[in-house]
Amino acid sequence: MKDWPWYGYIVIAVLIFGLFFFLYYKPKNEELKSLREERIATENEVIQLQKKKEQLDQIEVELANMKVKLKELETIIPQEEEIADILERIQQLAFDSHLNVDKFIPRPLVEQEFYSEKPINIEMTGNYHNLAIFFNHLSNFARLFTIQSFSIKAARDQTDTNTITAATTAKTYIFQEPPPPSEEPAQKPARKK
Repeated sequence: MKDWPWYGYIVIAVLIFGLFFFLYYKPKNEELKSLREERIATENEVIQLQKKKEQLDQIEVELANMKVKLKELETIIPQEEEIADILERIQQLAFDSHLNVDKFIPRPLVEQEFYSEKPINIEMTGNYHNLAIFFNHLSNFARLFTIQSFSIKAARDQTDTNTITAATTAKTYIFQEPPPPSEEPAQKPARKK
């Protein structure tokens, strides 16, 4: 090797560099390139997941708000009749207004599209002022009531506290969820032969 010309060393150096380049550097460079692409794809996926998590958090907040709103609406228009509760509350409102509830007659439900009406016939005795207080309390009641068929008559045996008899039909409402759509496939008509 001592007798080699100077360019022989250059050729050997180029061969060694070429072997190094093709056997070690190029595969490692491609592996590094592949890892970079994988990292970029993973970072993009993480960004997408973070956006989805933010959307999910926002949806959860909206869902919690809607549940609170639904609870408020269920007190106004509940999903059950609760006649005993209504009787108790109306009697308490009448007592607070210094009226006597003489009759409390619940009528059958009247079905509507998304709700049912529950008419209740109520007869009370008292005076005009106390009746107005009763209706004011009823208007501030958490549950939705409407008053229909209202009539007032002078009481037969009048006292200082009982001068009138009032008869009314109060309606309260009950929410009914629509039935879920049936998943049964439509039956095909039989073929005629």
